[in-house]
Amino acid sequence: QVRLVESGGGLEHPGGSLRLSCAASGSIVSINAMRWYRQAPGKERELVATITSGGGTNYADSVKGRFGVSRDGAENTMYLQMNSLKPEDTAIYYCNADIISSPAFYAMNYWGKGTLVTVSS
Repeated sequence: QVRLVESGGGLEHPGGSLRLSCAASGSIVSINAMRWYRQAPGKERELVATITSGGGTNYADSVKGRFGVSRDGAENTMYLQMNSLKPEDTAIYYCNADIISSPAFYAMNYWGKGTLVTVSS
């Protein structure tokens, strides 16, 4: 059974920084693309950042220049470094990944349960 577990959320002041982690566990053969999504109160879930297995990255316009996504292949972990935080970054942040696991040996899409980030003075 594959699991994605997010951590690192919390309360931060505007202009501050947080680092989120997403740890994948289970009978993992390989991980393709990994993504961070977020959902603010009363809004739809939106894609924040993507990182491919080769390390290519893509960001939503709203976070470009402030957020950085990275991954540690050996640890099956993805990170989101969030700098210059704004109140509008307040949301539940979800990890999403395309994972090949045993015994299926084909890629399936998985979600974590999310971690809450609150940016407020």
